[in-house]
Amino acid sequence: MGMQVSMVIDLNKCIGCQTCTAACKSLWTDEKGQEQMLWNNVETKPGRGYPKEWEEKGKKSGWKDDKLLFGGLHPDEDFGGEQPLNHDEVYFQGTEDRLVQKEPMTYGANWDEDTSSGDYPNNYHFYLPRLCNHCTKPACLEACPVRAIYKREEDGIVLVDQDKCQGTRLCNQACPYDKVYFNHIINKSQKCIFCFPRVEQGVAPACARQCPGRLRFVGYLEDQDGPIHKLVNEWKVALPLHPEFGTEPNVFYVPPVLPPAFDAAGRFSDEPRVPTEYLRYLFGSEVDQALVTIMQEMERKKEGKASELMDLLIARDWKSLFNIKDVKVAGEGVDHRPLLG
Repeated sequence: MGMQVSMVIDLNKCIGCQTCTAACKSLWTDEKGQEQMLWNNVETKPGRGYPKEWEEKGKKSGWKDDKLLFGGLHPDEDFGGEQPLNHDEVYFQGTEDRLVQKEPMTYGANWDEDTSSGDYPNNYHFYLPRLCNHCTKPACLEACPVRAIYKREEDGIVLVDQDKCQGTRLCNQACPYDKVYFNHIINKSQKCIFCFPRVEQGVAPACARQCPGRLRFVGYLEDQDGPIHKLVNEWKVALPLHPEFGTEPNVFYVPPVLPPAFDAAGRFSDEPRVPTEYLRYLFGSEVDQALVTIMQEMERKKEGKASELMDLLIARDWKSLFNIKDVKVAGEGVDHRPLLG
């Protein structure tokens, strides 16, 4: 079995600036038929996400009891569609003074952005960056009848062979995360490629490299000395999104720790601001212990004690987010170029 390049995203650092989205969009999806494709997007949670209600459709896709499920295809309105403006009237005909939408919007990628849930003063929201998980058991790969989708042995990146793809869209139906898009112009499926041309040159993916918050760690899951292995396998604070979908994602999340809720007297209480039940819905039952570990280590740091976990997550040296040299697997040294970006 080969290596698996992975990503850990610390949700406590994400400010929803969409820099990662812009970096990905400008680099990879600026061609015809890719208007609605956001290989990387940042959602406000709780929220319907992009495409709309992808989590509800995800329950009908992915793996269940080792059986592959196929959810329904998302219609165009789940993306929001292109919103035409009155360019001609303003810029060429001179009959109108300002740009306006010709038709009202019904949905869009950031439709629920900064929309809180709960009641004031205990309302809450947080940001969730999403991209293809480059799963260990990719449902899209299994669903493809022409074997156009494959997982690279050297790094575990999942790709769609554009020469082989015949546009059956079964991969679209099988992916529970709705992260395989369909290009209607060329009649082929397309998705995040984990910036593999950059990775091959030792450069971090655009979404991670351009992130101003230092919240994305990139490296090999097998690197026993790297931050990915420590956060996922040792500290166990980085968890997959919706593990019940059964695809074994290789993008992991450090759950958000918001200030506690206020009590009736306006003082901080022992109740979490983000309901733990909602975090369990997103990340599974292991989130309970992950939250305990994070808060314990935060207290250690406040007391002036050493905390490897907090030092990892703070990432004072941004290059440490991407450094994966001298990977050790099963006791053997494997030399990989560092992803220094």
